[in-house]
Amino acid sequence: MSETLQNTNTTTAAASDEAILEVIERLALDAGRAVMEVFHSEIKVTDKADASPVTQADRAAERVILEGLRAAFPDVPCVAEEEVAEGIVPPELGQVFFLVDPLDGTKEFVRRHTDFTVNIALIRGGAPEIGVVYAPCTGRFFSGRPGKAVAFEARDGLAVSERRRVHVREGRQPLTIVASRSHRTPETDAFIKKVAAAEIVSVGSSLKFCLVAAGEADIYPRFGRTMEWDTAAGDAVLRAAGGITHTLDGAPLVYGKRNQADDEDFANPHFVSTGRILDPAFMF
Repeated sequence: MSETLQNTNTTTAAASDEAILEVIERLALDAGRAVMEVFHSEIKVTDKADASPVTQADRAAERVILEGLRAAFPDVPCVAEEEVAEGIVPPELGQVFFLVDPLDGTKEFVRRHTDFTVNIALIRGGAPEIGVVYAPCTGRFFSGRPGKAVAFEARDGLAVSERRRVHVREGRQPLTIVASRSHRTPETDAFIKKVAAAEIVSVGSSLKFCLVAAGEADIYPRFGRTMEWDTAAGDAVLRAAGGITHTLDGAPLVYGKRNQADDEDFANPHFVSTGRILDPAFMF
C-alpha cells in the first residue's frame, strides 16, 4: 500500500483513496479512545515552548496515529504537531505527506468542553485531498476524499450509525458564519459585520470546517494564528464536500509551506472557508 500511496497524485483511483481512508479512519478512532481515557481521568497540563498547552492525551493520541501511519505507509513523511514541537520534522516532504493534529482544541479539552477533535490528513501537491475529523466526546465523525465526503456517528472507537453523504449548501442570505469559540479577533468581528443578517455559530476545533462541509453553515473566517495541522483534515473534508478554503488574496490555501520569509514553517495566513456562496465579492 505504501508504494501505491507514494506514487499517487490527484488522479488516484477511488479504490486507492478508500484504502487510505480505511487506515486513517481506524487510527482516528483508536486515537479517540486514547483521548477519552484521559478525559475521564486526571488531565495533566504542561506548556510547550510557545506557551500553548499540551496534555498526556495529545501525546498518547499522536503516538497511536504515527505508529499506525508509519507501519502502513513507511515511505510517506508525517508532520505531527507534538513531534514538531520537539524539533522532529522530516527533512524533505515531497509531493505526498501526512499532517496530524492528535488533539485539536486542547484548551477545550482541558476545560472539559466537548468539541475537541482528532485530525489526520493526506496532502498531495500542496492540497489536502484525504482527511478525517473525529470528535470523540460527541461521536461526530467526518471523512473526505476527492469527490466524496461523509459523516457518521462513532462511540468507543466503533461506528454506530450509517454513513451519509454531506455536501456544502448553496449560501443564501441570511448566511450562517461559524466562528472560533476561543480565538475571536477584531478582524473576525469586522468581517462578520460585512455579512448582512448573518447568523453566528460558535464552535471549537476543526469542526468549523465540517459544519460548512455538512451544509450547517456557509462561511468560516479565520483571522487568527493557525498551523497546517490545525486545518488540513477539516479543509480536506470541506473540499471533498464541494467547498474551498481561500487566503485573503483569493488563492486556495496550500500546505507544506516551509522557509517562509515572514513566518515559521507550516504557519497559515488568514483564510476564509466557504460552501457555495452566491455573492462572494464581499469576502476578498
